[in-house]
Amino acid sequence: MDNNKIILDIENVSQWFETRQGILNVLHEINLQIVQGQFVSLVGPSGCGKSTLLNAILGTVPPKKGTISAGGIPVLGPNRNVGMVYQHRSLYDFMTTEDNVAFGLMLDQTNLFQRLFMPWYWWPLRKKHMEEARELLNKFKLGHAHKHYPEELSGGMKQRVSVAQSLIMKPKILLLDEPFSALDEAMKQEFQEMLLGLYQENLEAKKKGEPPPYTVIMITHSIEQAFYVSDRIIGLSKNWNDEERGQAGKTFGATKMWDKCAPVYHPDDPRDFDLFFAAQQELNQVVLREDAPDADRNDHVSFWSDLEKGVGTGVTMLRSNQ
Repeated sequence: MDNNKIILDIENVSQWFETRQGILNVLHEINLQIVQGQFVSLVGPSGCGKSTLLNAILGTVPPKKGTISAGGIPVLGPNRNVGMVYQHRSLYDFMTTEDNVAFGLMLDQTNLFQRLFMPWYWWPLRKKHMEEARELLNKFKLGHAHKHYPEELSGGMKQRVSVAQSLIMKPKILLLDEPFSALDEAMKQEFQEMLLGLYQENLEAKKKGEPPPYTVIMITHSIEQAFYVSDRIIGLSKNWNDEERGQAGKTFGATKMWDKCAPVYHPDDPRDFDLFFAAQQELNQVVLREDAPDADRNDHVSFWSDLEKGVGTGVTMLRSNQ
């Protein structure tokens, strides 16, 4: 659609590392454009480079080849445009929930001298930071726990606090590393509802002609969760070939083998995972099986061509009212 803004542009990215055994090729010629407001799940077998790609987007481990830009700005290192919630949540045990969420604003907008010797400047700003933190906590149904410490929170609550901790900095892109891995079924449902609620805000913003506020890219091993909370699935695999150039993934590293839209759900919709069973089975055969036969890497990469045909749902299919 012609009113979709590209918020993340990955062009011809390859990554390799030097080991005692020689060069280890991890990623090969990744080309990917993410539209502002999309929720994208990155899937693939263990060791296929999902975390490597996420670290490249974050800027902590730049690629050896290719370029990445977030919000139109080249990613050359960690920056404000990209936020990250790690698999092992990074909450400070000695801080309350609201202090944890507001901590990034404090570091970003003040220094130690101002906090110690300029109370007329720091105290009003501190009050504003705490108000913003509580607003986010209320959004994520955690307002009652704003004075609790991390040890008093469930795993699902800690996960939502970690997301609030990142979103308060207003990153253009939020990265989630295995957000469902340490949650039981009830906690997974709570976290799903939170993500789907954020996506609904994107849809409402797009309808009003406003920029969708949240763009999320997550790594997950759960295909059911990927289809349920995302509008697009990206699959990485080493089981590919390129007969024209005589290349094979097992030699050159993982590349994009799957790129298709996924159905969009409302938080109140029933969790009917049978709706995408066929796509899940195909994705498993092409990308996830360790012994999957090599396939042409373009056979299941159809997101943009499908979009041109009117296939898909969500923010990429919406035209604003303005």
